[in-house]
Amino acid sequence: MPSETLIDAGPIVAYLDRAEKVLHPWAKTQFQRQESFVTCEAVLAEACARLAYKGLDQDKVLALVERGSLTLDFDLSTNLVRVRRLLEKYADQPMDLADACLVVMSEERRNPLLLTLDWEDFKVYRRHGREVIPTVPKPSTAV
Repeated sequence: MPSETLIDAGPIVAYLDRAEKVLHPWAKTQFQRQESFVTCEAVLAEACARLAYKGLDQDKVLALVERGSLTLDFDLSTNLVRVRRLLEKYADQPMDLADACLVVMSEERRNPLLLTLDWEDFKVYRRHGREVIPTVPKPSTAV
């Protein structure tokens, strides 16, 4: 049983973008199953940027925080060295700041589970240098 479920930007955007035919129903189910998810400001910034790019309301991301569906629990200033090391280690991968923060967040938890759309990327990233980060399985209809 996971201690906490972390969430990446992709599922947040899929949940809020009702026009997304394949991933919206899956993301909606995930939000219905889980009372709240743990994340960081970098993920929120990425989700807001993606929504803005699609012409959708960024405030819906912040409303998820306000109503308690998303809980912020990460301090980049105290984890800066570890985040920078991860970005350096995975420089040949598509790791961004939000991904690095999520890896560190997974290291701070005993039995984390990650809700992401970047399944292939997180198969490569390792917590504590060697452990796979458990992810919620992707829907069979996802690419």
